[in-house]
Amino acid sequence: MTQRDALYPPIEPNRSGRLPLDDVHTMYWEESGNPNGVPVLFLHGGPGSGASPKHRQFFDPAFYRIVIFDQRGAGRSTPVGNLHDNTTQHLVADIERLREMLGVTRWLVFGGSWGSTLALAYGEAHPERCLGFVLRGIFLCRAWEISWFMRGMRQFFPEAWQRFANHLPEVERGDLLAHYHRRLADPNPDIHLPAARVWSVYEGECATLHPDPAVQANYGSDGVALGVGRIEAHYFVNRIFLPENALLDNVGRIKHLPMITIQGRYDVLCPPVSAWELHQAWPGSTLEIVQDAGHSAWEPGITRGLVRACEQMKARLQAA
Repeated sequence: MTQRDALYPPIEPNRSGRLPLDDVHTMYWEESGNPNGVPVLFLHGGPGSGASPKHRQFFDPAFYRIVIFDQRGAGRSTPVGNLHDNTTQHLVADIERLREMLGVTRWLVFGGSWGSTLALAYGEAHPERCLGFVLRGIFLCRAWEISWFMRGMRQFFPEAWQRFANHLPEVERGDLLAHYHRRLADPNPDIHLPAARVWSVYEGECATLHPDPAVQANYGSDGVALGVGRIEAHYFVNRIFLPENALLDNVGRIKHLPMITIQGRYDVLCPPVSAWELHQAWPGSTLEIVQDAGHSAWEPGITRGLVRACEQMKARLQAA
């Protein structure tokens, strides 16, 4: 079975809009599928990568009311790459504002990579608003996970890491994060755009088990690169604006809810140990390790697993 076989057919939104969040940020949002169906919230990765029309296809459109939005500074939200009031707490509040605007009482929360981070942060802040979780590529954003991204991945992708490190002068390579962050936050596009592109391409090169030109091209595009590079560095420097290990420490707030994780065995961006530790802390959760996959949601085994997880949640919700 190919990725195309696993996904539901392409669909268009029933409605979409732009929600002003403050004097700076405006959020793009959309709904598709069954307007009277069970709400499911899609949380994209990055932070900063944005969502795409293809993300609608994980969900049965006859059963789910599919809600997708682009987080502050990402995708179709404006302004792209803006760091003003861009924190985990702001993103959680944005989700609640969107939920209230749409009149949703509770929803299934779906997120991969950074989307899994935000799903856990949101769920732990508002457990009463969640029906359950479908997660992928668990990222708990602990200090060692950030260090792994900045330096550890060179153990598997030395050539990609060398291109990443060599964008900086040799004197700055002892602290890649600090010096990338300084460039990425610079208002001059001649400084921040090249750094953003190198950062984002590095991530794209490490995201799949086998090289995928389509994934790498997406990461290398200016809009995605600016959002991913600038916002990821901002969140990494600030340790996602949460105490160390906060997401695992507070999992007790949501462990009464169902959770399915799909994790690539060879996920270099988000090593499987984080998914394992979350699973161990969450009795009754399900962890599926895809043996022939890396990180990307578009690897065939990951795609199939995510669609299957949404079907399993559908059966559970129908039976409730």
